[in-house]
Amino acid sequence: MASWQERISINPAVCHGKACIRGTRVMVSAILDNLAAGVPRDEILASYPSIRETDIQAALGYAAELAREGTADLPLEHTV
Repeated sequence: MASWQERISINPAVCHGKACIRGTRVMVSAILDNLAAGVPRDEILASYPSIRETDIQAALGYAAELAREGTADLPLEHTV
């Protein structure tokens, strides 16, 4: 599969600069939200006819990169 960087773009003039599938207005977060909710991939593809399976894979790759490099506001666990 091609690198996620080839499928994901950020453009300040599109969707307020949110990460989108290149050439579309489909936000990566929408794809990830659907996957997290358990929506089957074929249903996601039917809902967003402008994307392909490789775009879903790219969204997951992008999320993995953010998880490796970024942080989220999570509570700090204290071991007892």
